[in-house]
Amino acid sequence: MLKKVYPNIYVNEIPLPNNPLKALNSYIIVSDDNSLIIDTGFNLKECKDALMQGIKELNIDLKKTNLFITHLHSDHSGLAYDLAKEGVKVYASKIDGKMINDSIKDEFWEFYDSYIKLFGLEQDNMLLSDNPGYRYTQENPVDFIIVGEGYKFLVGDYSFEVVDIPGHTPGQIGLYEKNHKLFFCGDHILDRITPNIAFWGFEQDILAVYFRNLRKVYEYDIDYLFTSHRNIITDHRKRIDELLEHHEHRLDEILNIINNKKMTPRDIAANMHWDIRAKDWDDFPRPQKWFAVGEAVSHLEHLWSTGKVQKFNENGVLYYELKK
Repeated sequence: MLKKVYPNIYVNEIPLPNNPLKALNSYIIVSDDNSLIIDTGFNLKECKDALMQGIKELNIDLKKTNLFITHLHSDHSGLAYDLAKEGVKVYASKIDGKMINDSIKDEFWEFYDSYIKLFGLEQDNMLLSDNPGYRYTQENPVDFIIVGEGYKFLVGDYSFEVVDIPGHTPGQIGLYEKNHKLFFCGDHILDRITPNIAFWGFEQDILAVYFRNLRKVYEYDIDYLFTSHRNIITDHRKRIDELLEHHEHRLDEILNIINNKKMTPRDIAANMHWDIRAKDWDDFPRPQKWFAVGEAVSHLEHLWSTGKVQKFNENGVLYYELKK
């Protein structure tokens, strides 16, 4: 479904079948000389049909069109290869672009089984095929044009500047239009729901990275924050304050759950509050268990890096307990 949201800017709502996010906001900016598409939807027929219908309605020449991928998740990048085949130039960050192309190889997913044991998830019968990143990604590599902080896209009267905003993924990027006070933020900030801040490796405190980039965007002068899911945000500072508060509550919740016990990430996540239609942890869909544990670990690693918990490996399983 196509809707005009600002002069020469349209949101193309892409359905995400059997996914709690329900839909992706793919944006299209048009001009007489060129066009810019932001994100695509899954590599699924339903997504492609909706994407191409919006493109058809706007009578876009794909050979004069650029595609900007905000981040690696397959609901944002799954149709990049299909558009590239039609002559579209595809732009992504160095980190996420590489991960998108790596994800078509089976070797990329070897981490999945190792983390299932490490995080204590073996009892939950987790399957790689449950992961939407594995199921709905593109099938061929894309010749990405790599962009980062400061790169500019000129579309009609608009001048969009790339902003590095990692956290939700290691290489998420957004687009800021200073003159019109517009920001396309991918999944960095969402309305009504909170972006999943998952675990991306022990090399960095990804939650601290996310906090830093929330505060970065806080300083921008923005009238309209165009998000990838749910609603457009018109008070980005208020929403950022809410997100920061949410994560502080999450950190306190985890400390209270651990109390004086040693616990696996799986058992900690199973005791956390989640806004999901499930009676209990056993009723969780398997993909949501993976996302929940990933978010639990990102918070646990932040608590570890700030000296509030300690961790140890026992027989190949990771445990956390309060710092003594």
